[in-house]
Amino acid sequence: MYIKITDQPIQPEEIINLAKTRNSGCVVTYVGLIRDESRGKKVLTVEYQDRDGKAEERLRQLAEEIKQKFPINNLALCHRIGMLKVGEINLVFAFACGHRQEGFAACSYAIDRFKETLPTWKIETYADGSTHVG
Repeated sequence: MYIKITDQPIQPEEIINLAKTRNSGCVVTYVGLIRDESRGKKVLTVEYQDRDGKAEERLRQLAEEIKQKFPINNLALCHRIGMLKVGEINLVFAFACGHRQEGFAACSYAIDRFKETLPTWKIETYADGSTHVG
């Protein structure tokens, strides 16, 4: 299991390689990107902050929850903090499983739970000068 909060660009292939196991038939991967529109507004930047220094611990808790719910062989979860521009990668999740069905189910669940529990503060800045904290 690999869990990381980083302020450096994420390389998806590295995260996939950290998740792979010899007894897995697949690695299902999710790559999150900063999109150019949110809440009907043009996005300039998105900043993720680990204000209390516990984002990695919260991400690890999510990983443990996923391991309890799904038959996965290994996983790697990496979330980027700092100021990100449109098109940059903010998140890479990789799940090594015996079969794709489990991998897709685990991945879908993980992304939904990540959005619900968001381990970091998220600040979107829009072209009109407004911001949204979520």
